Amino acid sequence: MAQKSIALIVTVDTKEPEARFLNEYIEAQGFKAPVIDVSTKNPHTYTAAYPRELVSKLGNVEFEDLKNLRRDHMMRTMGEGATKILLDLYAKGELAGVLAVGGNQGTAIASIAMRALPIGVPKLIVSTVASGYVRPYIEYKDIIMMFSVADVLGGANTVSRTILTNAAGAVIGMSQYGIPLTKGEKPVIATTAFGNTDAAVNQARVVLEQKGYEVIAFHASGASGSAMEYLIEQGYVQGVLDMTTHELLGEVFGDDIYTPLRPRLEEAGKKGIPQVIVPGAIEYFCFGAPDSVPKKYLGRKTHYHNPYNTNIRATKEEVVETAKVMATKLNKANGPVVVMIPLKGFSENGRQGNVLHEPETDAAFIEALEQNLDARIKLIKVDANINDKEFSEKAAEVMHSLMTSK
Repeated sequence: MAQKSIALIVTVDTKEPEARFLNEYIEAQGFKAPVIDVSTKNPHTYTAAYPRELVSKLGNVEFEDLKNLRRDHMMRTMGEGATKILLDLYAKGELAGVLAVGGNQGTAIASIAMRALPIGVPKLIVSTVASGYVRPYIEYKDIIMMFSVADVLGGANTVSRTILTNAAGAVIGMSQYGIPLTKGEKPVIATTAFGNTDAAVNQARVVLEQKGYEVIAFHASGASGSAMEYLIEQGYVQGVLDMTTHELLGEVFGDDIYTPLRPRLEEAGKKGIPQVIVPGAIEYFCFGAPDSVPKKYLGRKTHYHNPYNTNIRATKEEVVETAKVMATKLNKANGPVVVMIPLKGFSENGRQGNVLHEPETDAAFIEALEQNLDARIKLIKVDANINDKEFSEKAAEVMHSLMTSK
């Protein structure tokens, strides 16, 4: 078997010693380790497998013109150039994984390129900023970020030698022992979950698994729901029981910490696969610690989920707008859609007696949804809370009915 490559994305002008060290270390383990030089400024004499002049040109800018761009556009150009190199290696079956080393600039460039690769291809960035806010770098792809501990400067030392070889070993290990993402024999039903809808999802999962489906749950955290949309688009999913559509509230208003990174409630409709849609946890916003809640949301009903997660009740106006957006998206679906409404609360916190219980606001959501849904979309109301077995098991049965009547 021909040697596969673990591509190295490095700003060689500032991290040449690290590039040399990792190249030699990985090649000693039996892999090719081509360096993709994404540096943008300082001169150097290192001969990379993919020099920065090529990377820049693949990003549609000549390297000598790169300096004329705004700094963030420079990063984007080099990221897009590196993307083309990685995708070419992947298409040829030559890519075993990707390892990057960087500060803020190198991390940004490498993450742009890594996000273009399919889920399942090993991706790791050793970064000086890995202990900070990393969502913009990772988005909804399976990128591992390892904190560099010391700065990445001057080559392997007492600290960085261990960090760099651990990182290389991780990518090598993933490439040798990881199981590639492939379609299984059972039809896949994707579902969405929160702690406040977990009982519903698990009860429905048991029913569907007994009927022969593989059920994959995605946490409605913005990134995970976005990953679900991506996997639907890629053909890994045959049906969707969207039990926790909370992310749509963030998509509409933008303040929620679980705002999705790509549109929700769209890919299943484009594919024409069956959908059962539930307004799970759509009645409240999620924010971070209490002192992070924007002022305009203060004074409302509040559930303190944990020290880092604060739930704030949405208003009638907000849920009505969200219902209209939901209806617009579902009306475009090319396949069968059923909407199911738990009349006694959209989450555990929305159950009678709990802090976010507000039936008149839930009723406004339901009314707006009914008024805007196409007549061809069936809406089923169940006199139960979302987490009651009566509701969740019925949702599973409806999902199975749609799957078997395709």
